[in-house]
Amino acid sequence: MLVFLKKYKFALIGFILFSTLFLTISYYLLKPKNRLPYFNPSDINPELVDSTVQHISKFHTIANFSFTNQNGEIITQDAYKNKIYVADFFFTTCPTICPIMQNHMVLIQNEFENNPDVMLLSHTVMPDIDSVPVLKKYALEKGIIDSKWNLVTGDKKDIFYMARKSYLAVKTETAGELYDMVHTENFILIDKEKRIRGFYDGTNPKEVAQLIKDIKILLEDTK
Repeated sequence: MLVFLKKYKFALIGFILFSTLFLTISYYLLKPKNRLPYFNPSDINPELVDSTVQHISKFHTIANFSFTNQNGEIITQDAYKNKIYVADFFFTTCPTICPIMQNHMVLIQNEFENNPDVMLLSHTVMPDIDSVPVLKKYALEKGIIDSKWNLVTGDKKDIFYMARKSYLAVKTETAGELYDMVHTENFILIDKEKRIRGFYDGTNPKEVAQLIKDIKILLEDTK
């Protein structure tokens, strides 16, 4: 037996190394990848969704848009083409959840500061108050990186419809003028195909941590 082992030891070592390598490669090839779900209007609380799209159950995408950012620049869907991004809704004078949400957005910004494939997009729900100079002041106070994160304002009707027809994330006032919006704590994760891949409580550190993990999953999926 010892003679046999000595005679074929190099062949045995080679077989063991090959088997180990084969099993390792097979494990990673067959290991199921983490996949994030797709969200459509029919999946979401109807309070957050415009009635005209509540029936849509598949292939929902974010509509084209045109808003003005903190630098007075027109921001359209082209700025987010082939990007993964996080969207939310806020207003600069909000004293309750907005400061917490925006601080968490800063964490996301800093986490992916050097990755051009990840961006952020915050829409004001009070465009009459949040003018370009107001948004610029807010951006400077928060340490917002202009190339990474746009704070946008525009026509209230357009923001309203983006919030409820595309991002599915804003409630309406039961009593008040048309297009009144009550923003929620939602952060919305959008993939490179303009599809919603997750909703997260922007005031909850654990959910924000999960959002960061999910962004990394999307980045891996698009390699």
